[in-house]
Parts: sequence; structure tokens; C-alpha cells
Amino acid sequence: MLSMRRDAKLRRDALIAAAAESFAEYGYNVPLEEVAARAGVGRGTLYRNFKDREALALAIFDTEIDRLAAIVERQQDLRQSMIDLALISSRGTALFARIAAQLVADTENMAAFEALGERFARVLDPLAERARANGDLRSDIDGAKLSLALRMVSSLFYDLHENVAGHGKLDEALDLVLDGMLALKR
Repeated sequence: MLSMRRDAKLRRDALIAAAAESFAEYGYNVPLEEVAARAGVGRGTLYRNFKDREALALAIFDTEIDRLAAIVERQQDLRQSMIDLALISSRGTALFARIAAQLVADTENMAAFEALGERFARVLDPLAERARANGDLRSDIDGAKLSLALRMVSSLFYDLHENVAGHGKLDEALDLVLDGMLALKR
């Protein structure tokens, strides 16, 4: 597999960042010319990197999963990991909800979106495994269930982001969610 040239990777990363900002600000149907302009590239560069709007959205979420995987790799305890994941993923959760509401995906793109959800669950599996081994989670909680819990908590936090009350609500929501997944102490 050939590696991407550094300048090409920088342009691709700029397009992904610009698309995330544009989709969040203007909605999923923002003109792709707007995304290209925000990234500082032409339409041709955009279409050389992404065949369509859905491919661009998939790249945004793939990048978000990479960011979340780095948090799981820190080997923190369950609660701190969930807090960090919620803080990082709140924007992605809101963006995903906004895109999903407007998305008309074909079969190929729908399969790719589902594969991203499965990838995210696999990224969270080591966290679930560590927490089960520590007695912090029930034996039936895996990465997929942690993913669902994280989406619930992150969606609440996004509305309250960056204020003290928001952090308090995040703690309360996390308490409720984690209490439901805790291993019974004997």
C-alpha cells in the first residue's frame, strides 16, 4: 500500500476538518464548494479525495474514532475514560445526529456507516474488558454497550458544553448510566 504524500494528507485532513465544521454549522447539505473553500482547496482536490458527500461524512467519523481510540489506549479507569470520551465525542455525536437526519445513503455507504459503529465498539472493547476484570462492569457489558452509553451521555453534554453546570450534568448522567452497568459487589 502506498503511503499518502505529506502535502496530500494535509489537504485531506483540512477537508475533513472543514467538512465537520461546515456540517455542524450549516447542516449536511452545505454546498461542497463551501467545504473546499473553507479547507483552502479547490473542488477538484475535494473530489480526488472523496467521491461524494457520504464518503466525506464517513471520513469525519473515522477520524473521530481514531481520536477516541487514543483515549482508550491511555489505560485510565472506567469513569475517567468515559468522562474523557464524552467530552471529546460530544461534538461528533451531535454532528452524527445532524447528518443522520439528512442522510440518504445508498447501500454501500449505509454498510460503511454500520462498519464504523462496529469499529467504535471494537475500540471500546478493551475498556470494557479492563472494567470487567476490575469488577467495575457486569460481565455482559462490552464495547457495543459502552458505545450506546457513551452516545447517551455525550448527547446530553453537547447541549451544556463548556460550562460548570454542563460538567455537573455530565457527572450526574454518567453516575446513572454507570450504576446501571456496574458489577454487583458481593
